Amino acid sequence: MKRLLRNSGPMMRFCSLSSQNVLKIEDVLKQVRIFSNSDIIKYSKLTHDSNPLHFDLEHAKNTGFSDLPVPGILVASLFPRIIASHFPGAVYVKQTLEFKSPVYCGEEITGEVQASNIRQVKEKYMAKFTTKCFKDGGILVIDGEATTILPTLAMNKLEGC
Repeated sequence: MKRLLRNSGPMMRFCSLSSQNVLKIEDVLKQVRIFSNSDIIKYSKLTHDSNPLHFDLEHAKNTGFSDLPVPGILVASLFPRIIASHFPGAVYVKQTLEFKSPVYCGEEITGEVQASNIRQVKEKYMAKFTTKCFKDGGILVIDGEATTILPTLAMNKLEGC
């Protein structure tokens, strides 16, 4: 609960490592975010996920965690947000996830998507992205892959890079 007082809201920062305005293979798009207890409470209310792992410190510690972990799916929500912020109207088709390490409130998490395959389908584009989240100087917390349908390869420019 002490983190609830310290982390009252999410901190987010977007960045695109592409030098051009058009998505190409190997381009990397990132978002940095710090999750708070308030985020977990809102997530729980919205999803009806009341797993005691995220609310009962004793339960979390008995399960092997050092603190209350942020729900993995909440952390993974960085991926569609990154893609949709650069490509409004993008449609998520598929996402695989492998949870590698826990995330705790107050940790700075970097969500990263990297274009690995792009092909045109009629007037739209099917794009595959490797998806990763890191904490604390490069510790991999989530690894996966996403497939999306993009209306265009032109990227919205974002502030904060």
